[in-house]
Amino acid sequence: MKIDSISSWLPNFNSNSEPLVIAGPCSAESLDQMLTTANALKNIPAVKIFRAGIWKPRTRPNNFEGVGEIALPWLTEVKKQSGLLTTTEVATAKHVELCLKHGVDILWIGARTTANPFSVQEIADALKGVNIPVMIKNPINADLQLWIGAIERLNNAGINKIIAIHRGFSVADKLEFRNDPLWRIPMELKVKFPELPLICDPSHITGDRELIQKVCQKAMDLNMNGLIIETHPTPESAWSDAAQQVTPERLKTILSQLSIKTEHSNNANFEAQLNNLRHQIDRLDNELLHTLKHRKDVVEKIANAKIEQKITALQRNRFDQLMKERIDAGKSLGLEELFIKEIFDAIHDQSVKLQTDLFERSKK
Repeated sequence: MKIDSISSWLPNFNSNSEPLVIAGPCSAESLDQMLTTANALKNIPAVKIFRAGIWKPRTRPNNFEGVGEIALPWLTEVKKQSGLLTTTEVATAKHVELCLKHGVDILWIGARTTANPFSVQEIADALKGVNIPVMIKNPINADLQLWIGAIERLNNAGINKIIAIHRGFSVADKLEFRNDPLWRIPMELKVKFPELPLICDPSHITGDRELIQKVCQKAMDLNMNGLIIETHPTPESAWSDAAQQVTPERLKTILSQLSIKTEHSNNANFEAQLNNLRHQIDRLDNELLHTLKHRKDVVEKIANAKIEQKITALQRNRFDQLMKERIDAGKSLGLEELFIKEIFDAIHDQSVKLQTDLFERSKK
């Protein structure tokens, strides 16, 4: 997959020394609201791009769904007065056509659209021959392959200027945040595609302006390439997502308080210490792999014994007891319950598959 760096298409941006910051209201409400916000944001050097939703996909009808096409000239005026590049969300080929007609600089694909390959392909087809930057949010459900698929569809259409946006994932349980960050998923995306710029949307992750600073810092700690933060002159009166928007003044404070990390250090002693610790990790991982191999051998012996005695491959009560014991043991060692559960769920799935395969072969 060929992806251009942000620095190659965004003037006056150095991706090696600063995060990309995109800011603006959740929804375009009026020309005055847009210009007031943009003229405040242009005085924050880190902000390079102005965002505003024009078409708003809502869960239920009769809610505010954006002002629509009439806001496109407002974005043009924002760029003229502030000098900021502009971006808005698109969900259909018609949206793409209108944005290109009005000179919108960057498009983004929202979480609900990313979840639908037909919609993503429609947008990709509409963009063939137009190498405009496109930002792609993760799907609302925790499906990395669906996210990758959307990115690949745009890339296959000739779009090389792509940014992935991490906005968290919908969950049924009430958590600290509006959407669960599940940080391991965007990090796995980064490992698979290190050249792909990845930015964080703390507004949608938190749903609460008081938590935005915390999530911004976490994103920087994970070496993400930037932030997209909903910003409104008077957030409490915003027409949509009022609770998660900040004022331009608050945005400036949030950015000034961020501790920006670097990927490498010029301190030779630190690098030597880090390499030593990494060697320890390598050794422990190798030991872990050998342990898993020994466990697999034991599982095979158990399966063969069950086959001989005509016992079923799976005993549910045994697994429930095992899981409880492993979680308790892990917690006593300071490990998180979810971490232990995910590991042993994966191990158990492989054990069941191995035993089932052996049972099937024994019948032949």
